Amino acid sequence: MSFDQYTTDSDNQAEVPPDSYIDHAASIKYWNGVPATSGGMLGMLGDYPWYSRIDLRGSRTFLAKAHRLVPSCKKEGKLHRGVDCGAGVGRITEGFLGQVCEVMDAVEPVEKFARALKERVPKMECAVEDVYIVGLEGWVPEKKYDLIWIQFCVGHLTDVQLRECFVRCKNALTETGMLVIKENNSTDVDGEDIYDELDSSVTRTDAKLRQLFNEAGLNLITSEIQAGFPKSFNLFPVKMYALRPKT
Repeated sequence: MSFDQYTTDSDNQAEVPPDSYIDHAASIKYWNGVPATSGGMLGMLGDYPWYSRIDLRGSRTFLAKAHRLVPSCKKEGKLHRGVDCGAGVGRITEGFLGQVCEVMDAVEPVEKFARALKERVPKMECAVEDVYIVGLEGWVPEKKYDLIWIQFCVGHLTDVQLRECFVRCKNALTETGMLVIKENNSTDVDGEDIYDELDSSVTRTDAKLRQLFNEAGLNLITSEIQAGFPKSFNLFPVKMYALRPKT
């Protein structure tokens, strides 16, 4: 997403944390007004099919690198079970995660997106077992996962909710499991998180995300900026973080 559409109020942000403005009802209302298509999930970037190709290719490469850094992680063949959090209509499940996991679950709070995802299941290379129609702030994992993938949705949770979500995810990993966060990073000149009124979300700084990882008891294995997006699009930097429980 382009960062030039965001506005900040320095005086207000000095007094009130940006995440305090998050309104889950407003977020759901916004997304219910978005077409239930892969293009709709990406907003203006949905008009550029190459964006999704670059995104998915970068994710696959990053996951392979991250697994090589953890001796206990599976290096060959598919992982058994993964979950796509904030799955939308299944763009990432179909285009990437379903190709590296045998079985997938999905977490998606918008019902029409969840229905669209289920319609795409026959095209996927994996079995899709459960689709949980709930926001991440309310999702309590009932299974153990080899891979928990959370992309472009943590901005809809407050700092407290996100920290608690990370703890639940940490506890839902298998012995060799990994949590990956892929998210926009704030480019605010004062190093602050940025609130977006359009969809009631917050774009956090790299430092804030790392702080929340640490507070949740997660160890950052590696991180990497998604490469390949044209600078002319004036996008937020997108960063990937591979995480494992602290030992």
